[in-house]
Amino acid sequence: MPATKNAKIALVTGVGKTPEISHMELPKLEPNAMLAEIQAATLCGTDIHLLHSAAKAMPYIPGHESCGIIVEKSGDRFDVTGEPLEIGDRVIWAYPFCGECFYCAVANQPTMCPNALRFGREPVAVYPHLLGGCATHQYVPPRSAVIRVPAGVSSELAASASCALRTIMHGFERLGRVPGHGIAVIQGTGPVGLYALAVAKSRGFKKVLAVGAPASRVAVAKDWGADATLNIDETPVRADRVKWVMDQTGGIGADVVIQCAGSAAVSEGIDMVRAGGRYLSIGEGGTDKDIAITPRAMSVKMLNIIGVRSGAGRHFYEALQFLKDGKFPFKDLISGTYALDKVADAFDGMKSMREVKAAILPNS
Repeated sequence: MPATKNAKIALVTGVGKTPEISHMELPKLEPNAMLAEIQAATLCGTDIHLLHSAAKAMPYIPGHESCGIIVEKSGDRFDVTGEPLEIGDRVIWAYPFCGECFYCAVANQPTMCPNALRFGREPVAVYPHLLGGCATHQYVPPRSAVIRVPAGVSSELAASASCALRTIMHGFERLGRVPGHGIAVIQGTGPVGLYALAVAKSRGFKKVLAVGAPASRVAVAKDWGADATLNIDETPVRADRVKWVMDQTGGIGADVVIQCAGSAAVSEGIDMVRAGGRYLSIGEGGTDKDIAITPRAMSVKMLNIIGVRSGAGRHFYEALQFLKDGKFPFKDLISGTYALDKVADAFDGMKSMREVKAAILPNS
């Protein structure tokens, strides 16, 4: 049982408003639900976009990347490998999909489930109330796939795996086979782009190029093994960036371009990929604005354009195993840690890009 009957929470009360600290009573568990004491909640670009777009959810507890210790459970629960979960286990967990809709039951595309709860954006007024990571405790719904965190993986990195890295794992699953002579371009050097770089290097691309900003994030990409980097702050003209990729690829273009920078980067990325190549788009960027893509990209250029959204339990598991292998200096990703009382500072750090990845430690 938790040592308290109340949770300390960060609460977003209006569009564009800074999160404020509040308290709420811990919810009663429904059958097979669990309660986790949050060890770390990391922030990403989506959290910043939600501040300015999640009007229907107000007020809500932000944070959709969480790692916690199980402190209460109702009934028997098992992790994705079939092992029983116990009080004291350190875990991450996936969005709970309904398992009954067309996307879950027929298409086998559960990340498209229209009935899923999405952490870090659900209205706090609706049961089970406690569905954001920027709090001392978080509710783990019965349908959430749960993944035990390996001993060698920090809680901050485990939290980051529950969004950025699990989506990359899903993306590479959809991308398919990678030829050993292949060249990849990663658009974006934020957390998603950096994880894409690491996975691309581990999957055997001959060369991996990183395009992004600011300089601090580009420096991490270099440290993680990018074969060449381009700082878009120093190369502000799109045509020059495309030319740089062409120069790096013998005038052909990249075999694979992975977009981790936001939807505004899509048309530019399509210009970077070679004819007959593949374009994997992951970054959404929090905008519904249309982008211009010539039909030539899909017909004459014969591109395979692949989209990806979120991840299922297996992708969370793969992400943690990748972190456990420790082949990259992943600790560089967590650039700042904050107490829950300083959550507003963490959001400011992410918005201004001072931070690569900010981590909230609600129980520190």
